[in-house]
Amino acid sequence: MEFRHLGSSGLKISEITYGNWLTHGSQVENEAALACVRAALDAGITTFDTADVYANTKAETVLGEALAGQRRESIEIMTKVFWPTGPGGHNDSGLSRKHIMESINGSLTRLRTDYVDVYQAHRFDVETPLEETMQAFADVVRAGKALYIGVSEWSADQLRAGQQLAKQLGFALVSNQPQYSMLWRVIEDEVVPASKELGMSQVVWSPIAQGVLTGKYLPGEAAPEGSRATDTKGGQRTISRFMDDTILERVQRLQPIASDLGITMAQLAIAWVLANDNVACAIVGASRPEQVTGNAQASGVRLSAEVLAAIDEALGDVVVRDPALTAQSTPEKRPS
Repeated sequence: MEFRHLGSSGLKISEITYGNWLTHGSQVENEAALACVRAALDAGITTFDTADVYANTKAETVLGEALAGQRRESIEIMTKVFWPTGPGGHNDSGLSRKHIMESINGSLTRLRTDYVDVYQAHRFDVETPLEETMQAFADVVRAGKALYIGVSEWSADQLRAGQQLAKQLGFALVSNQPQYSMLWRVIEDEVVPASKELGMSQVVWSPIAQGVLTGKYLPGEAAPEGSRATDTKGGQRTISRFMDDTILERVQRLQPIASDLGITMAQLAIAWVLANDNVACAIVGASRPEQVTGNAQASGVRLSAEVLAAIDEALGDVVVRDPALTAQSTPEKRPS
């Protein structure tokens, strides 16, 4: 396993990070979830990403149980705050001081730790003054409950405004967590340049495009039984944008490229996002331990300029690049 600095900070994280968005507490049973975490640790993964909203706090609980007994100093735990948790009351979401302070305490209890390494704003909150949010994060850091602060799916303008306030308050934003893959490149034109300017890294989710870039979904054929595209608990909805025969046909053109390199299509997809020098890690999830083991083998894979060009040619115009789509990630009002 190879490691990269998170932004301009001194913190290093594993370039393959294990995430439990659609698995722990919902899609797979606890024993399978524990087995996946053990496989991640065995593969050298030290960084684990979760959020309080995943399975309405259950995912954090499962991860805390899975990591119990590990040397705390040897792992990095990342979690998030913004989306509704609990019964979804009027203060159970957003980035108000009240919600941040209550949420960090809940996350620490569920994760069985005194602190998280990175605490992330899961989205931008248009209903809370940015000054209030940044002050709350500053206080979380000063209280020792989080070592670093990051964000998720913020636009370039939001990153600049947030970083300016953060530095005035004596800390820094070190990371942004966006969706990024061969098929979804909306961060490249604006978010990545702003992040480099601000000393922030990308902690990318969905590098395999919810499993589409594994090549297991074939054009004109039904999705395999038990796959994410057949999961009614959330997986089916998140993958739907890629379940188009034109996209699936283009993805199949990546198979010869992966075969020539002696790697799987999933490993090719992960190595592709890691080829971006602003990416600190690729978050991978799994419902089976062998998936974790296979994905981890993408660490250290280097893709030549010729391979990157061949990938672009294979995918052609199905790649989504519109930078305006990042701003659309910001909810128009606080969710409930």
